[in-house]
Amino acid sequence: MPSTDTPNLRNAPPAPPARDARRTRLLALPEARWAAAALLLFLLALPLHLAGAPAWAWGPPYALAYGCGGWEPGRAGLRALRGRTLDVDLLMVVAALGAAAVGQVTDGALLIVIFATSGALEALATARTADSVRGLLGLAPATAARLSEDGTERTVPVEELAVGDVVLVRPGERIGADGLVLDGASEVDQAGITGEPLPAAKRAGDEVFAGTLNGTGALRVRVGREAGDSVVARIVELVEEASETKAPTQLFVERIEQRYSLGMVAATLAVFAVPLLAGAAFTDALLRAMTFMIVASPCAVVLATMPPLLSAVANAGRHGVLVKSAVVMERLGRVDAVALDKTGTLTEGAPHVTDVRPLPGSGLDPDGLLALAAAAEQPSEHPLARAVVAAARARGLTLADAADFASTPGVGVTATVAGRSVAVTAPIEPLSFVAELEEAGRTAVLVSRDGAAVGVLGAADRVRPDAAAAVAALGALTGAAPVLLTGDNPRAARRAAAEAGVTGVRAGLLPQDKVAAVQELETAGRRVLMVGDGVNDAPALAAAHSGVAMGRTGSDLALESADAVVVRDELAAVPAVVALSRRARSMVVQNLVLAAAFIAVLVVWDLVGTLPLPLGVLGHEGSTVLVGLNGLRLLRDAAWDRAAGTAAAGRPVAWRAVTGRAAAGVLR
Repeated sequence: MPSTDTPNLRNAPPAPPARDARRTRLLALPEARWAAAALLLFLLALPLHLAGAPAWAWGPPYALAYGCGGWEPGRAGLRALRGRTLDVDLLMVVAALGAAAVGQVTDGALLIVIFATSGALEALATARTADSVRGLLGLAPATAARLSEDGTERTVPVEELAVGDVVLVRPGERIGADGLVLDGASEVDQAGITGEPLPAAKRAGDEVFAGTLNGTGALRVRVGREAGDSVVARIVELVEEASETKAPTQLFVERIEQRYSLGMVAATLAVFAVPLLAGAAFTDALLRAMTFMIVASPCAVVLATMPPLLSAVANAGRHGVLVKSAVVMERLGRVDAVALDKTGTLTEGAPHVTDVRPLPGSGLDPDGLLALAAAAEQPSEHPLARAVVAAARARGLTLADAADFASTPGVGVTATVAGRSVAVTAPIEPLSFVAELEEAGRTAVLVSRDGAAVGVLGAADRVRPDAAAAVAALGALTGAAPVLLTGDNPRAARRAAAEAGVTGVRAGLLPQDKVAAVQELETAGRRVLMVGDGVNDAPALAAAHSGVAMGRTGSDLALESADAVVVRDELAAVPAVVALSRRARSMVVQNLVLAAAFIAVLVVWDLVGTLPLPLGVLGHEGSTVLVGLNGLRLLRDAAWDRAAGTAAAGRPVAWRAVTGRAAAGVLR
């Protein structure tokens, strides 16, 4: 059986520049080249052998085929044997050499060729997994233009950049480090990091990411993170964990592989010795034993788990969900309760103006009130101020220039607009409009002119457009209604929950309260999926059976604590990846059943009847190839589309654990 070790992504062979540079060509892999060489040599020797040519004509090609296809697994098997571990790879090579020793040179060569082909297919699956994630990352350039204090420019490797350095990014260049724009204006294509379909406008104060592509303007960027701590570097580390961590099923299979292999060797010796003692011919007994060792080897069983899970990890990564490990991909499919954070998860995490209410007698209509407030707020960087200005621009309003601007933290701003004093502040007077807005879960802002109140603005964090569909899909997949766990006030929490279709709400929670709520669900026997984005969500993300962080607004701590990251901030991707996980788990079961059936049939055939060695080789290695190819099906975009469609339709999927109680009911 080919080795199941997975190479580090940093050391994986780069994809050659071709039509799709992210995809590794088959012959770029050494396993594929050795397998191809073994196949060509076998095809050269076989017709000569069948035509009755002398042994010197077909013997060397056969010997070279043995060497090309068997040297790597043989070396790996001997290395394992030195560590007192019996590797199935070594047993396959021994079986091939044993067949050659009793004159079945063609059968042994066929075993080696099919065995090498299986290894090449597995190596291709691993490389394509790395390719898919690499294509998503958009890795940063190797160098950057660093500016010194006197303005001189020097090209340096990005690894030498330190926090606080200033770099110049020219039009069309890739940004070399995470940081903040000091000056300049441009549009940056950051789809590889955030999933935004259009370039994002960048100006002074905006954050930019390493590896993203600058547009037509020049930017000066102050480095905010060292190369090893950038968003790209953190994502690469997460993906490397996915290639190095093995799922529980895989670990179980490997634990029993040693015992199985030792038992198989003992059974092989018995299959050889018993007929020999009963008077059978030596060659016949040895062939039967070799055939038994080949068909009883658990290659397909061991290969049944990782290809589907790693293919699912790669597919999810290509669609904006970075799953940290195959363990996580398997665990996601087992969740049967969901807890959601509000701000930045269920909602967009930024305020939007929802109400514009002029007071009677102010002489202002809604547009006039909004234009007055936006003119005063224009110089402010407060999120509410940005929301007011954005609302005015969305209506196409013309904003007057503001003078004498002043900002008081926790209070508001004042400015002179068109010769009159304007204040936009937190409300102090007990106005009916204010109470009404606050009761509806809005944040009220009072607008005053020359000391007299002229109107009230209402702002709220907007529920994500896909929130209701995602909540419904998660409820259908798990058989339990999702619950909302938030530190926000109860009124705002109830409003957001009602818009998204969440019925179970817990508001005003501190981080430890969220952990307690998750543990309460888990104590009741549920496997909880926690979805959040903030620092206050990190403990709950770590405590839950599985944690998913929203990548665009997620804090560093939340991203590190979570098991998976939704890079594109699409809440609908959460039920899709749960459905994909269940599809992968279902495929693991399919593979195990297929592998066990092949082994059982071939073993019984060899023990009861007479199984020809070539047929045994084809049956055993054929099942291994089928299992590997079956797992690769989850690399296709159609697999993600099917999972997303299943989640959106709310159809049940395999491995769903349905109970009569909803998670909200457990929390109550």
